[in-house]
Amino acid sequence: MKNTEVITKESLPINQYFSREVISAIIKTGIIKSNSLGMVAGLCLAIAVNDLSFVTQIPIIILALIGTSFVVGGAGAVNNFYDRDIDAIMKRTKDRPTVTGAVNPKFALWLGLALFVIGVGILFLVSNMAAIMGILGFFFYVVPYTMLTKRTTIYNTEVGSISGAMPPIIGWAAISPDLFHPVAIGLFVFMFLWQPPHFYAIAIRRLEEYKAAGVPMLPVVKGIRRSKVQTLVYLVILLAASFLFLSFSKIIAFTMFGLTLVWMLLGIVGFKKLEDTKWATLMFVFSLNHLTIIFALMIILSFFK
Repeated sequence: MKNTEVITKESLPINQYFSREVISAIIKTGIIKSNSLGMVAGLCLAIAVNDLSFVTQIPIIILALIGTSFVVGGAGAVNNFYDRDIDAIMKRTKDRPTVTGAVNPKFALWLGLALFVIGVGILFLVSNMAAIMGILGFFFYVVPYTMLTKRTTIYNTEVGSISGAMPPIIGWAAISPDLFHPVAIGLFVFMFLWQPPHFYAIAIRRLEEYKAAGVPMLPVVKGIRRSKVQTLVYLVILLAASFLFLSFSKIIAFTMFGLTLVWMLLGIVGFKKLEDTKWATLMFVFSLNHLTIIFALMIILSFFK
């Protein structure tokens, strides 16, 4: 919600109970959009690798996009239901409808489960493998991450990265069942390795909030210096992972290598020169541009392969 005053079900007009703003906050539309971009990138690469016509695949593209959006939105809604206690403590999440009382928390739970079931059903219309990948993505986000590791271990980020790496694989699986193709492996590895540096930056910026909420993010438990070092380690590995795309496209491989190198150099140069929050903000902003450029490039080049 845009305002910060507490809203109760009694004070909220009935026409706003299911308003676009409330539903959007529950299903986390921002996350749906970013994950959908990854799904489309994976799907486009699969079309190009298998030398298929984009025009003939339009129905599959539409169904895969809708199905993935529903599954991701469902996972976000269930997460909102489960995490409402710690969301109430953190500044960036305290205005979520499940915290303010704008909706009954159980509504978010049932909405999430309904979206998941519908989304998986739509993905089954696309391909069995795409549906299975959707189920795995939802499961890893809700159970191993949200319920089991987010509140218990510094490795919660790595566990969550498994689910975060699934959307491009859902897109790939919508076209091809060959999940061991070098490009499919590259997609998963790329997304898995990209996420820890991104979320470590968020955790450093929101350090006090995570401390107050008792969430054992790496900077909270091991300190900021360890988090910076670990960020750079992941970026070195991500740099090497660029070459997984070399057999498909030198442009994608070298662009990913160059962007990751810049990201890493920014982290190294600013390691001691920048104040921790400024360093984290720089790394966070660059991570978003890094991901967007690479996915956009994958989509565009797929049309010319």
